[in-house]
Amino acid sequence: MMDFRRIAFWAFLILPAVGCDRRQPAGNPDKPMGEKVSARSNPGFKEYWYRGKAELSTFEVEQERYGEIRRAEQVNIFVTEDFSKNKQVKLDAPQDAGADRVPILKLNAVRRFHTGIYEYTLMESIFTPVDASPSLKATYSVMDWCGQVFSQFNLRDNGYRVRLFSYFESEGDTDQQLKPAMLEDELMTRIRIDPFSIPAGKTDLIPSPFYLRFRHKPYEVQKADIGIEKGDRESELTVRYEVLDRNLTIRFETDFPHRILGWEEMDGEQLLSRGRLKTTMMSDYWRRHDNGSEFLRDSLKLVF
Repeated sequence: MMDFRRIAFWAFLILPAVGCDRRQPAGNPDKPMGEKVSARSNPGFKEYWYRGKAELSTFEVEQERYGEIRRAEQVNIFVTEDFSKNKQVKLDAPQDAGADRVPILKLNAVRRFHTGIYEYTLMESIFTPVDASPSLKATYSVMDWCGQVFSQFNLRDNGYRVRLFSYFESEGDTDQQLKPAMLEDELMTRIRIDPFSIPAGKTDLIPSPFYLRFRHKPYEVQKADIGIEKGDRESELTVRYEVLDRNLTIRFETDFPHRILGWEEMDGEQLLSRGRLKTTMMSDYWRRHDNGSEFLRDSLKLVF
């Protein structure tokens, strides 16, 4: 059994979770599975995230690769699910899981772009408990015509176990342990849960594996400074690393549900990626797999 107290950051709320599942229908937001809602909870959180649908957002993206800026597109899929604390997988029967069940907010982010004749697909999955304790798991894949690279972070008592599998001899396969630190990529899920509970100031942070992959840097915990600027309608979260020449800015709606409006990541003076929100829709997309549902791609303004 994992002891989260050694690496706990903060607590916000305790809520049930639903999501796409092969075996059971999407949950009923009016019937939480035996879990009391904290008095500190935002009632809008339950109403928004527990209605049997996921939030789908599309972004127009500028992506640097091989020294040139490419046209790209990203889809963010946010959805609540029931997760196993011990196995760190989505539960098939959450009603039988007891204390092993952890409600999470999951982000699946898929980015596509072309480099000349061939194409890239990047995907990350972040699994963050809705009480804003450390993310239990994160997975990353980079696929292009040369091959694929996959990495997985699993929370342990003493930090994250990180496994990397690569078709490049110099990169993989590796299995290492990183000390307790926040994942840079979980900042988006934490923004969606409660952005203004994210501790500002100096912290230990694990940079995005996509950045590390494209810049050929090792997986290491880095010192970084997090800042949050709250505006009337839009707010910004900034990350500045002390050693890495890397800055990240995430723009989001100040009011709940704190939609992600865009981001910009810089490597010194070089733009790495910049995203701008195109549109958002709520959908039980896992049921929209027939040919007659393809029109929904137009609703999402998908290009790739």
